[in-house]
Amino acid sequence: MGLPLSLNEDYDVEGLRTRFMKAWTRSDSIFDIVGPQGMRAQPIVWRHPFVFYVGHLPAFSWNQICGGILEWKSFNSYFDDLFCRGIDPDVDTGECHWHPEVPESWPGFDETAQYRDKVRGAILESVEMLRYSGSREVMARGGRAFEMVLEHEYMHQETLLYMMLQLPVDEKRRPEHVGAPVSRPAATSRAIRIPPGKARMGARFSAIPFGWDNEFGEHVVEVPSFVIDSLPVTNDQFYEFVFCGAYEDERYWRAEDWRWKRLEEKRCPSFWLEDQGNWSYRGMFDVVSLSDVGSWPVYVSLAEARAYAKWRGKRLPTEAEFHRAAFYGPDKKESIYPWGTALPAACHGNFGFGAWSPLPVGSHPAGDSRWGISELVGNGWELTDTPFAPFPGFTPYMKTYPDYSKDFFDGKHFVLKGASWATATELLRPSFRNWYQAHYPYVFAKFRCVSD
Repeated sequence: MGLPLSLNEDYDVEGLRTRFMKAWTRSDSIFDIVGPQGMRAQPIVWRHPFVFYVGHLPAFSWNQICGGILEWKSFNSYFDDLFCRGIDPDVDTGECHWHPEVPESWPGFDETAQYRDKVRGAILESVEMLRYSGSREVMARGGRAFEMVLEHEYMHQETLLYMMLQLPVDEKRRPEHVGAPVSRPAATSRAIRIPPGKARMGARFSAIPFGWDNEFGEHVVEVPSFVIDSLPVTNDQFYEFVFCGAYEDERYWRAEDWRWKRLEEKRCPSFWLEDQGNWSYRGMFDVVSLSDVGSWPVYVSLAEARAYAKWRGKRLPTEAEFHRAAFYGPDKKESIYPWGTALPAACHGNFGFGAWSPLPVGSHPAGDSRWGISELVGNGWELTDTPFAPFPGFTPYMKTYPDYSKDFFDGKHFVLKGASWATATELLRPSFRNWYQAHYPYVFAKFRCVSD
């Protein structure tokens, strides 16, 4: 691993090392919630046990940087392959994209953690070495490979948490800094008319330090006028939909959504619990009365959000309408964040692990858009009814996962925007796109209604 003579790339080596250490510390603290004894738990059938993710995060890092670009000899090629990719099956059919064959028994936590620690040491070394590699790989330029690995870590931190939420409270350790759920009345929602105008979608490759392939290329669309709720739908408001019987009325559901609801025998959102007419809410570390968190945004699947919106005589926003509502204003100027150009801070919204649960809607007026729309970023991802599809100019460019996004351009995944409380602040850029299937019910995802 000797250094070549010429320096080919220059970036903040120590800054990157600090960011890696910080990201790994957060990941480790999240795994500590279930501890080594909980590593074989699999609370969501469409996801692997937790021990897989202990191995997957370093395997992704190794395969992209040390093995992929630098072509270093592996510590454990079996683990590199075993943990290289997770599963994302079709929740309706069970069919799945390519992934490594699931072993009869996953490796133990100690063995997997030893692999993780060796890879972490190699990554810290690679931060310096990649500058001298001379690689022509696009991900080797400008430190993009490191940004990619960090963002992958951030995204899986959120995945781990929505998985852990499905476990019984007594199987988890509550971190000392996590307080009790916040209960107070919600702000009052208003209908806000957005005039017709432009919305910039995506990004130029040269304009941001890193972006996933589905974020490119940049293009501008014309968005007709629409009316949007200033606040997302709350648990109290969605309870009205359930209590009046509309949740059980086929008229409000799309045919494919109704089939899913019947097959899953769903009677309410997955974050709710019902026992002989008594309703409660399952949080990460608490089970509380649903009425105590009635002011929180309701977390639902896209299918449930569609049904509620139809019951109200409305619909869900498109991805373009979200951009128009979030990043523009009456002055017709574009901004980086809904609130303007100031870097994201705690006053702007519930993101970046500032709280470990939703908060009452309208809790962060400083984060309102210039139209007066609240919580477009934070407190829960915003569901849109736009299928996840490539932008004009899409080009897969990742060496190890050349079909990273293409696997999900299937018409069943839909775009989510914004952020949840468990979304790292580093992901709060306008072009970032999250995506999930319409019938996947576990995401920290809220919604609001729009009309034409």
